[in-house]
Amino acid sequence: MIEKTDIANIYNYGFTPAMMPSDAQGTPARVTAVHKERYEIVCEYGACFGKLKTSVYYGSGIVSEGFPTTGDFVLIQYNKSGDSQIVKTLERKSFFSRLDPTPGRGEQTVAANFDYVFIMQSLNQGYKNFNIKRLERYLTAAWQSGAVPVIVLTKSDLADDYTEQLREVQKAAAGAGVFAISAKTGFGLDSLAEYLKPRKTIVFLGSSGVGKSSLVNALAGEEIMETNETRDSDSKGRHTTTRRQLIMMPGGYMLIDTPGMRALGMWDVSDGLGEAFSDVEQYFGKCKFSDCKHQSEPGCAVKSAIESGKLPRKRWDSYVNIKHEAKYSDDKTEYLRSQKELHKKWAKEAKSDRKKSGGKRRYEE
Repeated sequence: MIEKTDIANIYNYGFTPAMMPSDAQGTPARVTAVHKERYEIVCEYGACFGKLKTSVYYGSGIVSEGFPTTGDFVLIQYNKSGDSQIVKTLERKSFFSRLDPTPGRGEQTVAANFDYVFIMQSLNQGYKNFNIKRLERYLTAAWQSGAVPVIVLTKSDLADDYTEQLREVQKAAAGAGVFAISAKTGFGLDSLAEYLKPRKTIVFLGSSGVGKSSLVNALAGEEIMETNETRDSDSKGRHTTTRRQLIMMPGGYMLIDTPGMRALGMWDVSDGLGEAFSDVEQYFGKCKFSDCKHQSEPGCAVKSAIESGKLPRKRWDSYVNIKHEAKYSDDKTEYLRSQKELHKKWAKEAKSDRKKSGGKRRYEE
């Protein structure tokens, strides 16, 4: 059950008048959590629940409006005695999406309208969470989202010396802030202050057990989220967040902590790759041939940079792997779509055949 709150000022949640379409009608609200077909929202009247208006979101039997997700700004028809109706999802300034697990549905948005992405990895050597390849994937997704990535290396109190890890991250994350912190001791928390401003929204991205809930509690100055220690048997953590939720913090900024973000797949990463791998793409366009595939062609600037040591082979391999993963996502979506259309065609043909045979199936003839 949603907690009662004082009358909310929706502007404190990051809303601005510019978000309102000129012809739109309704009360602006922000989605703070999603429960299947029911939404926790906050508006000028406080916290309440909302449901999608069927005629808007399922007009003519199809989805005609983007489904809201945690962090979305929406317009509602407020109902003080029950669930309000959500009538429109407003344009997003940033979002994370992935391939919807439901076949044929394509893209699924999992968080929206955030300013910063805290990409979190643990310095706890026993946890073995520190992984540069995973970091590169998260960076690509973060840049693609439209927000600014920030690397937060947690549990520094459990590492005797993390100089090398810090150096690796700084090389891989050019253009992003990199901070080592400890939620337990408070070390490094003050270095995050420039991002923790009123009306700003931050989304956490990282594997289970990396310390997301502990960081939330440390920033809040009180235990507002349940935490679990990593398992001694394999140094792995367990998810303590069971649903995507937007949390208003005492400092006036908001956090979106979410389970499942570690499984975020590559979708459209055309912009994100350029930001995360600017050191790789700087060689594009410098090859002898304009259509160079950077494989065996003569005069390839990428091959030359790798051979001279200017471009580490690992960086090039990561770039290629992420690009291939994104292509697979696109191809998989198209494949599922074509299969769905094919099944519809077969069903239509089978129905036609039954009519022609007097309602009998072929094997009954």
